[in-house]
Amino acid sequence: MAARTPPGQTRRQVLRFMRERLIAGRPPTVREVQEAFKFRSVQSAREHLEILVEEGKLTKEPGVSRGYRLPGPPLTPPFAPVPLLGQVQAGALTEAIEDPDGGYIGVQSAGSGDELFALKVTGESMIDAGILPGDVVIVRCQPTADSGDIVVALVDGEATVKLLKKSRRRVELHPANPAFEPIVPAAGDLSLLGKVIEVRRYLEK
Repeated sequence: MAARTPPGQTRRQVLRFMRERLIAGRPPTVREVQEAFKFRSVQSAREHLEILVEEGKLTKEPGVSRGYRLPGPPLTPPFAPVPLLGQVQAGALTEAIEDPDGGYIGVQSAGSGDELFALKVTGESMIDAGILPGDVVIVRCQPTADSGDIVVALVDGEATVKLLKKSRRRVELHPANPAFEPIVPAAGDLSLLGKVIEVRRYLEK
């Protein structure tokens, strides 16, 4: 790893590397982290890992060379780790906010081949559908959906979570809150990121 790379950026890359290895069931040693990032010493790799433990992004089992773990209870089949990619607006259209280091959420696997991701909801346009600000939606990647499905959509590059309504003439994105207006995208401006298949709510922040 080049010396000019900012420490915070390097640490994010180390965290991503650790997550990939841990999810695959192959926890690395400190020396393997050093070799993967071409650190000059094992101590440099150890310092990055210790800071990630202090920040709560990793845990460490004392006295074990491959003792780093993801925080939280271990995931066992049929549960799978789903990346929390950022935020999505349940309201007016807004630019999608992506956070590749948002962490992971344990989700019961819906089936082989399903690609899932999670987003934290902001805004109140879906409250009558039981989706509140601060909730996390689990989304299955798919480019199409049926009328009546709750979807995460991009309209001219801006993201929102809404109820999909189809007619012969057009496709509309409807809120579940009478204080908000439907969104009627122009032809070619709408693309679906996926269908919402689960909503998570945490009562204790």
